[in-house]
Amino acid sequence: MSIHKSLKTGSGIGGTRNVLTRYERILQMESEGRFNEEEHSPIGLPKTRVLKVKKRAKKKKEKDKDSEEA
Repeated sequence: MSIHKSLKTGSGIGGTRNVLTRYERILQMESEGRFNEEEHSPIGLPKTRVLKVKKRAKKKKEKDKDSEEA
């Protein structure tokens, strides 16, 4: 089967993934101090949150505000 055109992206690598592999989840939990190899099993790990970076909207410069007032 082919992929619907609305599901394709311009660059396959450019997007953020919302699902981590088990290895990536273990690394993230170890860095947070929530996983210890001796105490916890690598099977049945809890979900880990993946933060997406959003771009901020550009603010108008003060020069634009001064020219609008005049």
